[in-house]
Formats: sequence, C-alpha cells, structure tokens
Amino acid sequence: MSTQNTNITEKKYKKLSIQVSLTGLSFCCFDTLNNTITSFNEVQFDSFHKAIKIEDLFLNAFRDYPELTEEYDDVLVLHNNNLSTFVPAPLFDENFMGSYLQYNTKVFETDFFAFDEISNYQINSVYIPYVNMNNFFIDQFGTFDYKHANSVLLSTILDASKNNDEKKMTVHFHQGHFEIIVIQNQKLLLFNSFDYETPEDFIYYVLFTAEQLNLNPEKFYLELIGDISSENEFYKIAYKYIRNVSLIDVEALRWNNYFSETENRKHFILFNS
Repeated sequence: MSTQNTNITEKKYKKLSIQVSLTGLSFCCFDTLNNTITSFNEVQFDSFHKAIKIEDLFLNAFRDYPELTEEYDDVLVLHNNNLSTFVPAPLFDENFMGSYLQYNTKVFETDFFAFDEISNYQINSVYIPYVNMNNFFIDQFGTFDYKHANSVLLSTILDASKNNDEKKMTVHFHQGHFEIIVIQNQKLLLFNSFDYETPEDFIYYVLFTAEQLNLNPEKFYLELIGDISSENEFYKIAYKYIRNVSLIDVEALRWNNYFSETENRKHFILFNS
C-alpha cells in the first residue's frame, strides 16, 4: 500500500527497503540511478528482548545505523509474517478481506487488514501488517510504502517462470516458518506457509504437498531460497527424498551488489524489492 509523496526537484535517487518481523529487521539502500545496492545490514533481536517493546528495539536500530535516518525518495517496508494469503483478482472484494484469511489464520474483529495488487498476474495478496511497526515508521518517515514480503517473493518467482511449462516447487525459508510455492509458466498453482522446527517437519510438508498436486519426487524440480545452504540439514533431507533439488541461482541478482551468493539467497526478497 502507498502513502508516498515526493517532490521531483528534491530527488536524492536513493531508496530504502526495510524488512521487518518479530525477530528482527534487515534493510538495504538502493542507488536508483544505477540500480545498485549500496549498503545492507541485518539486526536480530535476541530472545531476552521479548520483554522489550518492539518499537524500542526498532528505535535502538535507528540509533545504531545512521543509514536509517538519511533522506530517501522512497521508503518501502516489507512485513514478514505468515499472516497472509493470495486471492484471484476476480474473486477479491476489499470489504471481506478478513474472510480470506480465516481459513489459514486466526483473525479477530480488531485486526487491521491490507492488500497488495499483483496486477501483472491478476492476484491480490491479503495480509495482516504489523500496525505498531507501521505507526513507528510513520513517526520516523512521515510517508512510506508497505507490502507483504510474500508479494515480492511471488511476483519475482512468477516473472522467472516465463515460458517454463514444467511445474516447479519453490521453498523459501524464514526463521520458524517456510513458504511452499508451486508455479507453472507464470501460473500460481499453490502457495502455503508452514511452521517448522525440524528437517522432518519440512520434508513431511514438501512430500505431502507434492502428493496433493500429483508431483513425482523422481521428476519435479525443487528450488530452495532463503536461509539455507547445501550443508544445511534441510537441504540434505530434501536431497535424500527428491531427485532434483537445487539452491536458487542468484547470479542475475548479484550483478547489482557486492554481497555473497549466500547473502543474496538469504535476503532474496529484500534485494528484489
């Protein structure tokens, strides 16, 4: 959603993207003239911070990282949680956003709902943003745009699937939950989010999803994104049960930054924002 108002005579040709969750935040600064990422940082909240208000943790980050207090033409906040779903545009009614979420998320009358239009694909992302975080950013920036992280993830994966008629399953790892996306030539076949603790949790949901969509583990392609590497236990168990497993190729993304393959894979959403 957008609340942006920029005077072109004062353009800085700089954009700030911030991805927020209950466990921390990450941010990167873009040079919009050269389409490059000039800086990046990640802030993890330790478990003992649970007794501290999230706004105070964010305030500490703004104090410690001066990039967050510079002037930007555009500021984008990405909400990273599993309180979201996708709805085909022809079936979407803005007056009933809570009803779309009630099948996979516990919703309350007091919840605030938002949506992102993924207009190229006639899909709307419906989600519950962190209202207290948005209020904090209003105090810091005045105006800014915000989206759900999954909106960026889905649109990027759909773009990359053009002219590929093979069904591909993509899994994006976050701390504590992961998303399974199944795409075929820019068509979304499935998107779901799962909580996990162990590699066995992960492979159960992957194989169950494959079974529901009649995907043969000997034939379909599984692509892994996010906080994962080939040495990771989750990768190893996937390789044990599925023939075609790979980490996402981020070489095209790396051309506009100097960060490692691992960092580009982990922060795939942020760097594509």
